[in-house]
Amino acid sequence: MATTKLLSDTEVDAIPAVKAVFDDIRATRKSDFVNNFWRGLANDPASLKRVWEQLKAVMVADSAIDPLTKEMIYIAVSTANGCSYCVHSHTAAARAKGMTDAQHGELVSIIGLAGQTNHLVTAMQIPVDPQFEVK
Repeated sequence: MATTKLLSDTEVDAIPAVKAVFDDIRATRKSDFVNNFWRGLANDPASLKRVWEQLKAVMVADSAIDPLTKEMIYIAVSTANGCSYCVHSHTAAARAKGMTDAQHGELVSIIGLAGQTNHLVTAMQIPVDPQFEVK
C-alpha cells in the first residue's frame, strides 16, 4: 500500500502545474498511461516537474548510450537498490524497447555475479590495482 496518495486524472486536471507535467509525460511516451510513481510524486508539483525533467534529460534525450542499454542499466541499479517498483517498471520499458528473454536472462546473470563479487571484494577489502586508476 502506498504511503502517499496517488492522484487521479480528475485531481491532476485541477492542478495546472501537475497537469502540464502529465501532459508532457503522455506526449513524450506517446501513451495515455501515467504510472503510479508520477501519480504519487504529483503531491509535490515542484518535485514532480524536477524529477520528470531529470528523467527526460537522462533517459529520453539522445546520447551515446542507446535507450535499451539505459533501461538495462536502470534495472541493474534498481536491483542493487532493492526497488521492486523500478525493477518492474524499467523491465517493462526495456521489453518495450526490444529486450529479449535471452538478454533479460543474461542481464540477471550479470546482476547476480556483480552482486556476489562486489560483496566478496568488500569483505576482503581488496586494494584497487594501480592499473585501474585514472591517470
